[in-house]
Amino acid sequence: MRPYSIDLRNKIIEIWKKEKISIRKLAQHFGVSKSFIQKLIKKYIAFP
Repeated sequence: MRPYSIDLRNKIIEIWKKEKISIRKLAQHFGVSKSFIQKLIKKYIAFP
């Protein structure tokens, strides 16, 4: 399995910041796991 692209990661963070969508809905929308998004947000908060 290939790592998710930087572009996808940035899109997820941008939508999360702008629209305050739940992690579950983001995961469903982008077809990724909830844990991936949780880790992504945690990293973003630590290093904006």
